Amino acid sequence: MLIAGFPAGPWGTNCYVAATAAGAECVVIDPGKDAADGVAEVVREHRLKPVAVLLTHGHVDHMWSVAPVAGTYDATAWIHPADRHLLTDPVAGLSAESAGMLLGGKYEFTEPDDVQELGDGTVLELAGLNFTVDHAPGHTEGSVMFRSPYASADISEVMFSGDVLFQGSIGRTDLPGGDHATMLESLRTKVLPLDDAIAVLPGHGGQTSIGQERATNPFLLDLIAPGSSHGAPTRGL
Repeated sequence: MLIAGFPAGPWGTNCYVAATAAGAECVVIDPGKDAADGVAEVVREHRLKPVAVLLTHGHVDHMWSVAPVAGTYDATAWIHPADRHLLTDPVAGLSAESAGMLLGGKYEFTEPDDVQELGDGTVLELAGLNFTVDHAPGHTEGSVMFRSPYASADISEVMFSGDVLFQGSIGRTDLPGGDHATMLESLRTKVLPLDDAIAVLPGHGGQTSIGQERATNPFLLDLIAPGSSHGAPTRGL
């Protein structure tokens, strides 16, 4: 499995391109602001053909470039229905600070020509890869994670976690559509049951694993053994 990732835009959002190998079809995950050129570079370097764009959620720092990327390659965009409205009205999911940054310019957002909705437990077969969808609301109502099998002795799957789970933290829950109790339930039911050998590729920051986060992430530790002390989550737009 070929995975190329790079941080893009003012929010440093990780955009990923996944394929079975060089010269094959591929999937683009979370093309945020200024991600289109990075996607094009990865596509050229590895001779890839994007056929789908997967969105972990509808925040503008993860979907800013979804329409141009999907349009350039005639690719299908996939998003959870609870976040689909953010494709055309991203301000509805923004903090006041981020809205100010966005509204400082003249921007128009439209849906890609082909948008498909996904749900919890859906298995997408795209570009020769399988992606299992885990609906994990809390950061947004439509936040999802994508898990794909990975042929390695020490990695069982790779998981594109969006803004649900980061290295040492979780996504903030104080934005419109966010809810902390819902996030904790998603962590309890969707993250903690996962295998330690799953590699986690988050929406911001560095790669980690379920095992590492189970052992060190204060928000997960508090679910395992209530009473730990930690601050509020601050990552995400």
